[in-house]
Amino acid sequence: MSPAKGLPAPGVAFFYGGMVRTGQIVAMLKMIFFCVVIVTVLWYAIGYSLAFGPDAGGLGVIGTLDHAFMRGIDAGSLTGSVPTVTFAVFHMSFAIVTVALIAGSIAGRATMGGWIAFVIAWTLLVYIPMAHWVFDPAGWASKQLGAVDFSGGTVVEIGSGAAGLALATVAGKRADFERQGIRPHNLPLVVIGLSLMWFGWFGFNTGSSLETPGGAAMAFLNSQLAAGSAMAGWAVTSWWRTRRVGLLDMCMGAVTGLVAMTPLAGGVSPVWASIIGFLAGLTCACAISWKYRLGVDDTLDVVGIHGWGGIVGMVMAGLCATGTLTGHKGLFYGGSWDLLGKQLTATVVLGLFSFAMTALMGKVIEATIGLRQPGGLVEKEQAYADVLSDHLKELIPDDSRAAGVGEEPDSASALVARLREVLLTVPESGGGRQSGGDRD
Repeated sequence: MSPAKGLPAPGVAFFYGGMVRTGQIVAMLKMIFFCVVIVTVLWYAIGYSLAFGPDAGGLGVIGTLDHAFMRGIDAGSLTGSVPTVTFAVFHMSFAIVTVALIAGSIAGRATMGGWIAFVIAWTLLVYIPMAHWVFDPAGWASKQLGAVDFSGGTVVEIGSGAAGLALATVAGKRADFERQGIRPHNLPLVVIGLSLMWFGWFGFNTGSSLETPGGAAMAFLNSQLAAGSAMAGWAVTSWWRTRRVGLLDMCMGAVTGLVAMTPLAGGVSPVWASIIGFLAGLTCACAISWKYRLGVDDTLDVVGIHGWGGIVGMVMAGLCATGTLTGHKGLFYGGSWDLLGKQLTATVVLGLFSFAMTALMGKVIEATIGLRQPGGLVEKEQAYADVLSDHLKELIPDDSRAAGVGEEPDSASALVARLREVLLTVPESGGGRQSGGDRD
């Protein structure tokens, strides 16, 4: 298991932080790092035991508290051939990053108290049961159903995507949703976040192969191939729709390829890894626009990227699994329709479970301590600052600002005129405006 497994959560923080408005970057970083703190404590206290402890009643639904506070586990304990402590920390990073991903669906409009309550409830009531179902050999999705999901295509990707859809629905739309295109404030920060996530994904996908000979090496290669191919697929869609391909398009594309490789990175051939990545990039670039048709303000496209990308990966695993890691061959490798049916069943059941539970939690939190930020003067000021920042960026090109250019009389006159225009068109309310669609 690679030490890279700990990088995705900080990577998500920087990735999301660069995509949101300037005034909301600190809040976004806090939301992600609250996940690190809260989930770490919960996982140590009862999370690991409920997810990977002895199965309660042999039903495959939840573990017991036999290993609460890591009781009975020491430096010599093994899970397979892997030290149990290493295995526990490895899966703790899965738990952290999954709930952190959901933050992107309500970026800029959640109260911090409501978010903290959600992180606690969602980790205990949604993530931990799903982890037991899929990752534990005694879980029903693994044992009774027989679905294939090595690194969390259902638990992490579809789980976070479905939760993001539910939470965004409960939280409601931003004031400027569908009205004004908003761009990320810091693309270099997005690239830094992607780099950390990309490296961390190698840890997830290779580590999940455990001691399978050659499994980790194949997972490493396939993850890289899928990410690169997905960047190409996203670029094709972006060029077809807008006749341009931006840096953010490339970053989003890479993420979709890594997402689609999550279910079975080491269990498909390199050729199929490239095809899966390309298809994921091609279709996820379209899926992010569905939020406008549905009227759901998924701010940073958690549903379109992680939800849809996870579905692509699960379906393709049922079609092109080589059987190397699991013994179950996909339809294209001489298997029957059976594996594909199992993949679809796991996808639907876990997706619906995550959506329903998240919607319920969101409504309870909103009705009690509050989930959505109330409108008010602070949000109006933030909206004004965001609009002003956007106009300044349009007026003075990035390369001119970097060189100290743009202070000539003509530029100054244009700046004054633009400021007067902005002053006459201050938004009525800010609503915690955030970056959402495209972008650079």
